[in-house]
Amino acid sequence: MSRNPWFESIAEAQRRAKRRLPKAVYSALLAGSEAGVTYRDNMTAFGELGFAPHIGGLFAQRELATHVMGCDIALPVILSPTGVQAVHPDGEVAVARAAAARGTALGLSSFASKPIEDVAAANPLTLFQIYWNGTREAMVQRMDRARDAGAKGLILTLDWSFSHSRDWGSPAIPDTMDWRTVLSFAPQVVTKPAYLRDWLRSDTPVPNLTVPNLVEPGGTPPTFFGAYGEWMMTPPATWDDVKWLRAEWGGPFMLKGVIRVDDAKRAVDAGVSCMSVSNHGGNNLDGTPAAIRALPDIAAAVGDQVELVMDGGVRRGSDVVKAIALGAKAVMIGRPYLWGLAANGQAGVENVIDVLRNGIDSALLGLGKSSVHDLVPDDIVMPPGFTRRLGC
Repeated sequence: MSRNPWFESIAEAQRRAKRRLPKAVYSALLAGSEAGVTYRDNMTAFGELGFAPHIGGLFAQRELATHVMGCDIALPVILSPTGVQAVHPDGEVAVARAAAARGTALGLSSFASKPIEDVAAANPLTLFQIYWNGTREAMVQRMDRARDAGAKGLILTLDWSFSHSRDWGSPAIPDTMDWRTVLSFAPQVVTKPAYLRDWLRSDTPVPNLTVPNLVEPGGTPPTFFGAYGEWMMTPPATWDDVKWLRAEWGGPFMLKGVIRVDDAKRAVDAGVSCMSVSNHGGNNLDGTPAAIRALPDIAAAVGDQVELVMDGGVRRGSDVVKAIALGAKAVMIGRPYLWGLAANGQAGVENVIDVLRNGIDSALLGLGKSSVHDLVPDDIVMPPGFTRRLGC
């Protein structure tokens, strides 16, 4: 008798992803930079927060829908942009379909393995993510392409640095996936027959390590590391650059990677309409505090001027509720939906969203709230010294 494909927690999705994926692929998803201090704090911090529940006068129906980045979404969870998704051959298209089936939005990385046209066709609530890399002319071309494809908003990610070493060792990621490279990974892959079967049955029998959303007009898609090299050679963005990019896009605009109050204020001055309090899921500068620790002070400083979302460490619906109570309109998730994609394709991503939806609903019931919009800081039990106010 086959195992029930449904899983009841993000932890179970992760366990199934580990069983299904080759070691190198799973390792690439798992941990953060250097010693993993930030990666672990993202999750530990949520466990330090408690709830102040009610037991009477509870609501039989709870409203989870909200509005972020110009999108009406059925629950306050957006699927975050992530790079080349080699965990499943359908990659970002499967993720887009899953998000559409559950009524929410997704961010598509400019380093994704699927083109913006295919993803936006699968989900009309697609947000295109861009790094500050290449020339301004090239960035305008990418934005125009995303706009023509139907992208509803732009995400500018600035919280990515060169701190990518891992104390536990990083898997070797090839520059291209030729047959010699495929053979070198064969010992890992043959022990994961379900993963191998999915790829052999697909239109692309090996993972695509090119980035089609960064192709120049009339050119061929660069490799992941070719595009990464371009980013490394591009001088970091100034606040004037952020303001320029915001004006060039013209629509809903999220700045991802804010962790300091002073940067949040500068972002408001640059005209962003939304910002994500984030440390890149622990894949940035190790030792940066958990995003949820920085959220309350940023919300107090600018929450009445821009939309706030938060990402990093969300593993349960109760984590989503904690973030909203402390000032976010929604959260973004990355690893959880990739584990779901690895475990069971599109259905696995839908499963992850359902797990979070159920957890949000359960927490609202216990807190005596009829809507996610009714959550307030007093619903949270916060220990002394929990928050980190970075910047003035």
